[in-house]
Amino acid sequence: MNSQSWERYSRQILFHAIGEAGQERLLAARVAIVGCGALGSHQASLLVRAGVGEVRIIDRDFVEQSNLQRQPLFDERDASECLPKAVAAEAHLKRANSGVSVRGMVADLNAETAAALLGGAQVILDGTDNYETRYLLNDFSLQSAVPWIYGAAVASSGVTMTIVPGDGPCLACLFPEPPAGIHATCDTEGIISAAAAVVASLQVTEALKLLVGDRNSLHRKLISLDVWKNHFQAIDPGPPAEDCRACQRREFAYLSGSRTVPVTMCGRNSVQIRERNRPVDFAELERLLKPLGTVRYNPFVFQFTAAPYEMTIFTDGRAIIKGTTDPTVARSLYARYIGS
Repeated sequence: MNSQSWERYSRQILFHAIGEAGQERLLAARVAIVGCGALGSHQASLLVRAGVGEVRIIDRDFVEQSNLQRQPLFDERDASECLPKAVAAEAHLKRANSGVSVRGMVADLNAETAAALLGGAQVILDGTDNYETRYLLNDFSLQSAVPWIYGAAVASSGVTMTIVPGDGPCLACLFPEPPAGIHATCDTEGIISAAAAVVASLQVTEALKLLVGDRNSLHRKLISLDVWKNHFQAIDPGPPAEDCRACQRREFAYLSGSRTVPVTMCGRNSVQIRERNRPVDFAELERLLKPLGTVRYNPFVFQFTAAPYEMTIFTDGRAIIKGTTDPTVARSLYARYIGS
């Protein structure tokens, strides 16, 4: 660490639990953030400013006006240009700290891509909005012995828990199956930025403890909070479940791909379709679809609107179909306009 770095991180170095040795470890650390929405935006900003050597931001979505209320890495220009969140986040964060490696990865995390996207990370932070991806993270964490930090926020409430393989319960111990029935989402309940900021701050603090080697300071609780109702609770999750599918029987159903469904995107009235990985020629797609609706695109995403639906297609063939939460309808629209 040179004198310039020491000055930059001096106030953090003065904090006794980090110190100069801890800062050196942070500068050499590698973290992956999955999802760059309300949680991921706050997480990425805090980690980059703390001097974490490599921050990998994995996100499949693009910036919209409705994001700007709670996602501090983006601005109006990002939304007007429909930039992928990972691309916009990387650009903003490199201006905040040019001394670290920020890697914005426009990609969908699934069973096929997990190893390539997450490999080499020392800690994984959850910034996702669906349980399918969280169970996948849990499987990858256990198989690879990499800690991950679960987090969620909706309305004014949030929850987080740090999961360390071989040292306490995993997500599947607490929630063997995804929540059944109707549950709150940003689309139905809204969200205030402060709730996401608190959860993300707790997640990042836990990540820093892991990265500097201070595991004794981990809170080891399931923390639940509501910033509006002034409710804060730390629940002891207990030991691992004796017959846990993931950490005890080591059956990684989500990582193997045997448990997967089309993803309905929280707060978006949208469904993600990932039929297969195939490159898309945006210019050719414009020629085909322009007579059928409104078209615009940039090097990263292609948008096609045929009311009441809007399709956003990425270069790998993945698409987000807005205007429905029915996977059958979304697949039908994909086949009609993009091909089966």
